[in-house]
Amino acid sequence: MKITGHQSTIVKLPADEPLAGGPTVAGTRNFVTLTLHTDQPGLNGIGITHFGGPLTPALKQTVDILAGMIVGEDPMRIEAIGDRLRTAAGASAGPGGLFTLALAAIDIALWDIKGKALGLPVSTLAGGHRTSVPTYASGALMRHFTLEQCVSASRSLVEQGWRQMKTQLALPGTTTPSLEEARIRLIREAIGADVDLMCDINQRWDVRQAISIGQRVEQYGLYWLEDVVAHDDYPGMAEVARTLNTPLAAGEYVYGSVPFRHMLEARSVDIVMIDVLRAGGITTWLKIAGMAAAFNLPVVSHLLPEVHVHLVSAIPNGLTVEYMPWSCPLFREVPTMKDGMLAVPQKVGLGLEFDDDVLVRCAG
Repeated sequence: MKITGHQSTIVKLPADEPLAGGPTVAGTRNFVTLTLHTDQPGLNGIGITHFGGPLTPALKQTVDILAGMIVGEDPMRIEAIGDRLRTAAGASAGPGGLFTLALAAIDIALWDIKGKALGLPVSTLAGGHRTSVPTYASGALMRHFTLEQCVSASRSLVEQGWRQMKTQLALPGTTTPSLEEARIRLIREAIGADVDLMCDINQRWDVRQAISIGQRVEQYGLYWLEDVVAHDDYPGMAEVARTLNTPLAAGEYVYGSVPFRHMLEARSVDIVMIDVLRAGGITTWLKIAGMAAAFNLPVVSHLLPEVHVHLVSAIPNGLTVEYMPWSCPLFREVPTMKDGMLAVPQKVGLGLEFDDDVLVRCAG
């Protein structure tokens, strides 16, 4: 079997909040979709990547260049293809940024082809540890939403059957530790004690703030605090982790596998968050997860629940899948939450098909 060509598209989806009827945000969420074609009739693989903003055309061009370089390759030799692209293009482009995001789309499509060729779901190829996995609602309780909206949305999520959900602190504009604490307190009161509540800071605190405000909200039993300080401040994160009882999660902002080694060696996190795009694809995602297992740490995902359901369910240390459905409209059918869980698709490959109508209607 050989790769014969590819097709890529920029897709600009509305920046809505579908989980709990939250306000639509200005602008769009921009994705690059990829289909890799093979010489086997009907056997193609799909991939996806995301950058957003004005550099999306540059990301598409990078995807096109890398995909063109692997025409004639055997798609089953995923490691060989990745190594060739890193040697030919990644060595000068660096370990992060556009190259890694573009490589991720290709790597995901190769795994989709491999699953289809072997008649197996990607989750089975990757380990097949479970057939369902916990999931949490993300994106419905954002910091730029009003407190009233977040409290109402949190109740709605519980009524829908969500058993885990995530909000944000480091509020925009004028804020105080008291306001930050009140937000967590009121959401916790709305959802009750038995629902897991996570909180994302998106690198907006320094170490002092993370410890001070983190201690104030410990009484509300957060499942984790996420990205409390700058993503590469491993000693700072480690200081926060040592001080707080609340587990720390981090990792979504880093590219490739090497930063995770530094993060783990510094004992900076309690929960390892891996983004399949910034990792460079499924191949590296699984290597990072294995590294986390060596440190006895659980793994969670960032974005793309349609892909991550396969990966988190495949490994023994997979904890939960972030269900932020920004990319869901790209596909005809996606896994959906039932009683706080996602069933792992049992169709071959990723079990996904692009919705061609959406790709045409929202083409950028």
